[in-house]
Amino acid sequence: MFQLLIGTNFPFMKYRRYAYVFSAIMVLATLGYLAFKGPNYSVDFTGGTLLQIRTSQPLAADALRSALDGAGLRAELQQLTGGTANEYLLRFATQSADPFAAAKAAIEKGSPGTQVELRRIETVGPKVGSDLRQKALLAVLASLGAILLYVGIRYEFKFAVGGIAALFHDVLVTAGILMFTGREVSLTVIAALLTIAGYSINDTIVVFDRIRERSKALKKETHERAMDIAVNETLSRTMITAFTVLLTSIALFIWGGEVLNDFSFTMIIGLIFGTFSSVYVASALALDIWLWLDRRKAASAK
Repeated sequence: MFQLLIGTNFPFMKYRRYAYVFSAIMVLATLGYLAFKGPNYSVDFTGGTLLQIRTSQPLAADALRSALDGAGLRAELQQLTGGTANEYLLRFATQSADPFAAAKAAIEKGSPGTQVELRRIETVGPKVGSDLRQKALLAVLASLGAILLYVGIRYEFKFAVGGIAALFHDVLVTAGILMFTGREVSLTVIAALLTIAGYSINDTIVVFDRIRERSKALKKETHERAMDIAVNETLSRTMITAFTVLLTSIALFIWGGEVLNDFSFTMIIGLIFGTFSSVYVASALALDIWLWLDRRKAASAK
């Protein structure tokens, strides 16, 4: 069987305090952003009309915005970074019979000689958008709750707490990075977050199973040393799995087009933090809870 990083002996648990600080900063920053600004919902959740257009020549975003404002069209404008430099997203908060015709006329009038091509149009009613937002939130909470229940039954207290913390950490931090980078939260992003939740807990369970095996076989070793050995033994499997999925996600990000851009970006970020959290959130928390339980047991025995 193909393997990488065989016979490694990295002291992962030695640096868990630094990882705690990093994760705490990311989580607090995300919660702060959610409290004061909130996510940038797509048309899927807010309702309205989304246009993706391509102009025959690159135009400054300010010039486009001025042309639209001059025609009385209020729209959020975003210049796409992938593909060509002359593609833009226009999001209208209200529905219109033919928003493209009005936008096309305004842009071509403001920039003579420029041709405007329609690449994509999406229209969602406000009631449907509100329903989709509620159902998406329920889907995420129900999935996390089901995984939480499984981990709580499957593992001891110290492992269950670490696994659950890692799961919420990955989803929250990934969502935070989406918000920090100005990306929209859409149905495809919700699908990516749920995929990340499943990947994260699967990776965590593989590490936990090896930790339980090695802690029984290495009773003379300290808990920290037993965990380091277990994590090093699963490192090859973790890196091969993560790297394989990461390559696929990067390919989608580069060549998948704008429709899959946010989905693949979410997958890339989630994979990175999912791999990180299996060691430095799930396993590290399990170790500290294990040590705390031992101290309580020793204190009560006196």
